[in-house]
Amino acid sequence: MRFPHAERITGYIRNIAPGLFIQELFTQPGAVGAICPSSRYLARNMARQVPAESDGLVIELGAGTGAITQALLDHGVAPEDLMLVEYSRPFVQRLRQRFAGLNIVHGNAAELARLVPAGRKIRAIVSSLPLCSLPEHQTRAILQQWQTLLGRDGVAIQFSYHLRKPKWRQYMEPQHTRSRIVWANLPPANITTFTFGATMRAA
Repeated sequence: MRFPHAERITGYIRNIAPGLFIQELFTQPGAVGAICPSSRYLARNMARQVPAESDGLVIELGAGTGAITQALLDHGVAPEDLMLVEYSRPFVQRLRQRFAGLNIVHGNAAELARLVPAGRKIRAIVSSLPLCSLPEHQTRAILQQWQTLLGRDGVAIQFSYHLRKPKWRQYMEPQHTRSRIVWANLPPANITTFTFGATMRAA
């Protein structure tokens, strides 16, 4: 029996360089939340969800080793319109070496509103944060930041390894949501794209 995209997944496994990623996974597993870096197939699909016809800042949360960062640049996001927020200092150092000139911030996504330049319109928030494994209060704080910054016009893009509705979705009532599963990733990932049209749900 042949599984869909089996050859792509095999090639991805052969080509990943897990040294730093594995080190961070064991050091702070709750903050990394993945066993491998995002595949280029997942990265491309994440980047394609960013509205090309809109302007404004694109914020990437949990940039890790930069797979999605590169896909965003390839998708046409201008370097001056891209801001990376990463909590892991080793990842920040690697990102600054790989993407010299980008705005790369060592910070906490739960304090995102404080980190974003004042007055900048936000086009999209692209997140690889492990919302399902973070403490509930932290997940809620992060999602509240998104709603505050995006308003009704911006788009939030989040991937999860939960192929059904993840727990964090109960904290919000998005105006519009669409999902797609990327099988060519280890493990397969579910990309959810949504806009905020209502207030956060109470605990």
